[in-house]
Amino acid sequence: MDTRKDGVTALKKHNVGIISLTAIMYCACAAGAFGVEEMVSASGPGMTILMLLVFPLIWSVPFCLAVAELGAAMPEEGGAYVWVKKSLGEFWGFISAFLLAISFYVANAVYIVLSIGYLSYFVELTVFQAFCLKIILVAVFTIINLFGIQEVGKLSTFLTVVVIAAFALVTIVGFANWNQNPVEPFMPQDSGIVESIGGCAAICIWMYFGYISLPNIAGEVENPQLIPKAVIISLPLVTITYVLPTVAGLASVGQWESWTTDGSSGVGFSTVLTEYIGPFMGLVFCLVAIASQLAIFNSQLATGSRGFFVLADDNLCPKFLRKVSKKKGVPYVSVLLYTAVTLVLMEFEFTALVLLEVTFGLVTYILVCIALVKMRKLYPVEKRAGMFVIPGGKAGLYYCALLPIIVCAVVLLINGTDYFTGGILMIPAAAVFYIIFKWIYGGLYKTDPDMYPVNRKTRLAKGDTGRLGAFCLIVGIYSLISVPFLNWYEGDWGHEYYLETYGSGMLSDFEGMLDILLWYGAAMAAAGVVLLILWRKFDPSDKIKELYVK
Repeated sequence: MDTRKDGVTALKKHNVGIISLTAIMYCACAAGAFGVEEMVSASGPGMTILMLLVFPLIWSVPFCLAVAELGAAMPEEGGAYVWVKKSLGEFWGFISAFLLAISFYVANAVYIVLSIGYLSYFVELTVFQAFCLKIILVAVFTIINLFGIQEVGKLSTFLTVVVIAAFALVTIVGFANWNQNPVEPFMPQDSGIVESIGGCAAICIWMYFGYISLPNIAGEVENPQLIPKAVIISLPLVTITYVLPTVAGLASVGQWESWTTDGSSGVGFSTVLTEYIGPFMGLVFCLVAIASQLAIFNSQLATGSRGFFVLADDNLCPKFLRKVSKKKGVPYVSVLLYTAVTLVLMEFEFTALVLLEVTFGLVTYILVCIALVKMRKLYPVEKRAGMFVIPGGKAGLYYCALLPIIVCAVVLLINGTDYFTGGILMIPAAAVFYIIFKWIYGGLYKTDPDMYPVNRKTRLAKGDTGRLGAFCLIVGIYSLISVPFLNWYEGDWGHEYYLETYGSGMLSDFEGMLDILLWYGAAMAAAGVVLLILWRKFDPSDKIKELYVK
């Protein structure tokens, strides 16, 4: 019997309806088309619109359906962590939760950066003033989150209505003043199709990135079966919000080269209203832009802060992160930690934050897709009466599992050699932290030793030697594959570009980064092989039990 006073069991259930949950999901993923501007200027009008239309088919739809099925089968606090843990085991569950939590931490800083960027459309701020305003905004929404999910839902609902109304107005005004082809040029003249796709792919996937977040709060919702429905309902709202205003803006104001999230020097969605209605409406839209980014921040603070909380509840993180407020039933320590990290990261540049977020988050997305396939075996659909299941049988299952994995693998490579190198070098940190936290806090063995036995020699879960080996081998092979690809992808201009961008250091040396990836990949692959050999001889593990079959 669990006698702990904090953790998941201490969370307060809230009566949050389908409208509020859909609004939280919409805000967590989109809250408007803000951020598309960077895609337009980087890859061209035509490519941007094409990517916004294609990505839902190869990414959003399959992954939303995957999340809906897993969320219906396991409506528990922690979402992706729970799914991966129960299908692939403790080690992979930790990897998914740790990297996703870091991704959320980075992501929320993006929205504060965007908020101040849009404010610069009509207010000139000094560096110090901008910093102080960022602190105030973070503090306000932290307080809201400390009151609970119900309050987050109410605010998200209001802001969703405001944002959709604002972009509907941009769409109407833009179409009413159509004066040019919105898809010309299809892409910049000096870019090939591969470079053009690469220029916006990471930002595009970020635009459709939040669908994994809502299930994180399932333990705080009275009827968690509403969460999969909210995820699915939000999908068309997000897509329409992106595509229609973008087409309308390009058709009416054009100037695609000048589109940017930095309102002090460029063109954006507000320009449509400023030019055809007047400066006042442009000002109003900028206020909506700020509100939308804060809405995302608010929703992501609620969902993203639960990552380390659920790990701590499973004895895989420092115990103080399990603290729950007695009155509101909110994991306040995790929320405050999330806030503190945001205050540090919010000083970084927008695109860098987006690419870092995507790098860490995509690993979790891959693990979730694998968990989907594995969970079909552990928890057959015949035993899920009344629960949502991906239609189409095995074809539907593999459409939802394989397409997102392929997209993830490709996007990680085309982010750029600098971001790929930094990301793949940092990803193993998740495995290192798993080992450390497992040794210190005991992990799932502390609460369920029969289900999660440990190897007394390694002090890790039985079979973890093999899991670590597989992890190292996968990272190593992927790193080795990246070398010839990146040399082909960026070889003609990479040397000059990175030297000009960074000036000095590891990231300034294109050939040096490729050498690092080569030797790093070889070392990781070799370590993986050794660990797998040791696993077969000294650390065998039983298969994961069929958790739901009595």
